[in-house]
Amino acid sequence: MMQIGQDLVDMDLDAIREYSALHAKPSGLVLQYGTAGFRTKAEHLDHVMFRMGLLAVLRSKQTKSTIGVMVTASHNPEEDNGVKLVDPLGEMLAPSWEEHATCLANAEEHELLRMLMDISVKAAVNLHQDAFVVIGRDTRPSSEKLSQSVIDGVTVLGGQFHDYGLLTTPQLHYMVYCRNTSGQYGKATIEGYYEKLSKAFMELTKQAFCSGDEYRSLKVDCANGIGALKLREMEHYISQGLSVQLFNDGTKGKLNHLCGADFVKSHQKPPQGMEMKSNERCCSFDGDADRIVYYYLDVDGHFHLIDGDKIATLISSFLKELLLEIGESLNIGVVQTAYANGSSTRYLEEVMKVSVYCTKTGVKHLHHKAQEFDIGVYFEANGHGTVLFSKAAETKIKQLAKELEDKKREAAKMLENVIDLFNQAAGDAIADMLVIEAILILKGLTVQQWDALYTDLPNRQLKVKVADRQVISTTDAERQVVTPPGLQEAINDLVKKYKLSRAFVRPSGTEDIVRVYAEADSQENADSLAHAVSLAVFQLAGGVGETPQPGF
Repeated sequence: MMQIGQDLVDMDLDAIREYSALHAKPSGLVLQYGTAGFRTKAEHLDHVMFRMGLLAVLRSKQTKSTIGVMVTASHNPEEDNGVKLVDPLGEMLAPSWEEHATCLANAEEHELLRMLMDISVKAAVNLHQDAFVVIGRDTRPSSEKLSQSVIDGVTVLGGQFHDYGLLTTPQLHYMVYCRNTSGQYGKATIEGYYEKLSKAFMELTKQAFCSGDEYRSLKVDCANGIGALKLREMEHYISQGLSVQLFNDGTKGKLNHLCGADFVKSHQKPPQGMEMKSNERCCSFDGDADRIVYYYLDVDGHFHLIDGDKIATLISSFLKELLLEIGESLNIGVVQTAYANGSSTRYLEEVMKVSVYCTKTGVKHLHHKAQEFDIGVYFEANGHGTVLFSKAAETKIKQLAKELEDKKREAAKMLENVIDLFNQAAGDAIADMLVIEAILILKGLTVQQWDALYTDLPNRQLKVKVADRQVISTTDAERQVVTPPGLQEAINDLVKKYKLSRAFVRPSGTEDIVRVYAEADSQENADSLAHAVSLAVFQLAGGVGETPQPGF
């Protein structure tokens, strides 16, 4: 403790105080570092950005590695912003450091130096160690100024930095991982990213293009975000294999407004600003390009959404087929949350014979579970996900790609290219798009045939306002209610009344509401079940305001 204290005294405390005063914390503001970092209205974030610059330096010193800081609020409205830290292997910040981030962001001005000391002691940070931080930002009007606040925090604690400027969130994850593996994973430049992904895509699909397949075109809604800039830069790298038509490219229209993956998924309709003809393949990114959903209009003009469940199904089926081809028994696990459609779970388990596991909602839970398998596939229904290959599986596949002959070698090479396409980040819309397009080409599937792998069960999601969301506690990956007493029994009785039905409830992570999910054999029954469960929540979990009414 004395040594840490002395180390802090050795720093320019006056400079830290002076800079902190320039990025003063509004009195009484409390924020929580969650899976997505900090997010709120941009005008409240200046002090948070400065302090996350400080924290990134401490984390870099502790891990003796490059740490990333991304300025983005992803699919949130344009007036919001946020920040998240990226750990050495391109993964999300360690949970113990999420706590440090929350404490540091919420410390009052006079507590800041003491908080820096406390974190340094608890995390055993060697303050004499060098620190290096890389920074990226999205296209929000507030992002450049907030990025500068991060740089102020890094420099005042003596850290070195590289500001990449405009990047997608997954691209910053890529840069961090490249730098911490001394370039083994790839070059830590935007060109290095494009070259790595495009080479893997072209290699993966070259067999299909040799056979004279039609030139392929895909319409992409870029949510008026960073994905448009980066996909445009990447176009010529992949143009021989795929033509992308960009919509909502940021030249007009607000970020995430009436467009983007979150809008399309939650409203179940096409984004504004995109011209769609029947049976054309279309997809949407979110604001920072770490989510993707596909969709199309059928000949009758009906909208069909292909969400994260169907993406996971397509990819895991393809990987399973390649493993069968090479005769290798690596274990594939598909990780879902309770929100995954029951039809997807049944198809994976019963038709594809792939193991499926359920975790609590939130990417960090899915990511952690996926790491337990040789090949872990996870996509939230919202289109946020990836494929993780264990080091042992990666080594084995690369070895087989050299040793096997004929078709088996071809299959092993395909697997190797899939490994190169998937970023270490928890979801990369550009990489996911290239993998999906490659699989559709190789399997000769149209978007309608992909959609027809299975039919989603009709479902409904509702919210119930309650006095205190903490009265609800759950178990079994949020599928069973523990408290309040009697609620799970009530849900069980209601579910028995409908065919192919299930329902669960879970408290929101941020506000006093309870989220209700129900599915059944028809939309009418899914709606009826969801409403009945909402009433049970309202009555047994302290509902406030108006009693939930039927009708949607």
